[in-house]
Amino acid sequence: MDNHIHEECGVFGVFAPNTQDVASLAYYGLFALQHRGQESAGIVVNDDGVFTYRKDTGIVSEIFTQERLEKLEQGNMALGHVRYGTTGTGDRRNAQPVVVNHLKGNMALAHNGNLVNSYELRTELENQGSIFHSTSDTEVIAYIITKERLSAKNIEEATAAAMSKLDGAYSLCIMSPSKLIAARDPNGFRPLCYGQREDGTYVVASETCALDAVNAKFIRDIDPGEVVVFTKDGIKTIRDHCGERKKSFCVFEYLYIARPDSVCEGCSVHAARLKAGELLAKAYPIDADLVVGVPDSGTDAAIGYSRQSGIPYDIGLIKNKYIGRTFIVPGQGLREEMVSIKLNVVQSVVKGKRVVLVDDSIVRGTTSAKLVKRLRDGGAKEVHMLSSAPPFMNPCYYGVDIDSREDLIACKYTPEEIAKIIGADSVNFLSIEDVKKITGGDGSGCCYACFDGKYPTREPVKADKSRFEGKISQNPKFAKKD
Repeated sequence: MDNHIHEECGVFGVFAPNTQDVASLAYYGLFALQHRGQESAGIVVNDDGVFTYRKDTGIVSEIFTQERLEKLEQGNMALGHVRYGTTGTGDRRNAQPVVVNHLKGNMALAHNGNLVNSYELRTELENQGSIFHSTSDTEVIAYIITKERLSAKNIEEATAAAMSKLDGAYSLCIMSPSKLIAARDPNGFRPLCYGQREDGTYVVASETCALDAVNAKFIRDIDPGEVVVFTKDGIKTIRDHCGERKKSFCVFEYLYIARPDSVCEGCSVHAARLKAGELLAKAYPIDADLVVGVPDSGTDAAIGYSRQSGIPYDIGLIKNKYIGRTFIVPGQGLREEMVSIKLNVVQSVVKGKRVVLVDDSIVRGTTSAKLVKRLRDGGAKEVHMLSSAPPFMNPCYYGVDIDSREDLIACKYTPEEIAKIIGADSVNFLSIEDVKKITGGDGSGCCYACFDGKYPTREPVKADKSRFEGKISQNPKFAKKD
């Protein structure tokens, strides 16, 4: 596991009333969702049943140059995806959307989430003769839907039937030759919503910020267990799986994953983070001169702490916004100093000050230690570190990249011990009781399993990220169309 929590994945779908440049709409939507994953990206365009696509490793702007976008033919539908993988490696074979050509026609599928029964499903399919080309659980979902489609009346019924076999987190966007389909698991772990542009184009996205990026007006969130079908005749829904399980929206979407300008389940992400900071200030009043947030996801909570405590907020850390996944650091010595390249201290702000440093979480403590040292080197007299998330005590099986307890610093040490380890004057975490208050309700509709160990589903048989790696070649060739 890396020094910090990694982002999720993002899905984006377009259904237009007429043929147009849907590839560009998908591009802008994915650009808005880039924070959810930087390993790979892909876009599939549907022109009257003919699928043209490109997917590759890297960030959206690197993969989709103007020339490459122009090679994606115009159509009336498009499907896009940005990926950070929690199942399978980050190479080309696991880039999405997954495109399938089968007896009943083409299908493209993009997935955000993580199944807890993918190992059993994949083993069952392989025993029946299925051959997999990737190591992600998204291909498992595609196989299950394709298998159901052979006997179902249409693709939406096949999707609903497949949901009876899938367990875990999945927000799906599926494209057939004539339909765009959005589906969300019965727990509603991951966000999924849709809106409409003035020209009648429907847009499905992981977050509302992606709707804003293409000037689509938000209509509503897709309900847990719901299947929404977009066709030339309008919209219909299948609610066979709605209400099957207690709603379990991932609270970490509010704390870290989602963009602050998004609205998830009716709650502003920015407002939720401000509230987390306010609750931290009430729980941990600190005699300090300055509040600093770790950009970007710690900034809102820091502002909330400042407002509640009365301690001034200032920008004490600057983030280099031009470092992508392709940024290479040669040499082990420089690699270990990467934090100073990504984040630098504004010495004139922190020098001689007692600083409250607010971050979205403390995972291993490695990055936290480097940040504390940087602030001290910049002249800070004291550094008190606060996490707007409770201590991570358990693996996440639903899409956040926390796959074991052994690397979680809070599993081994008390806050006082963590403070000594990272060199801070004090360390404290938002309590589980308080994190349930950040959305303004009683917190009953969220999942807190990574904090309290109360999983809404069964735990998977095998939870390691690369559980399928031994089953296929490590150097496959990846087919790609321009």
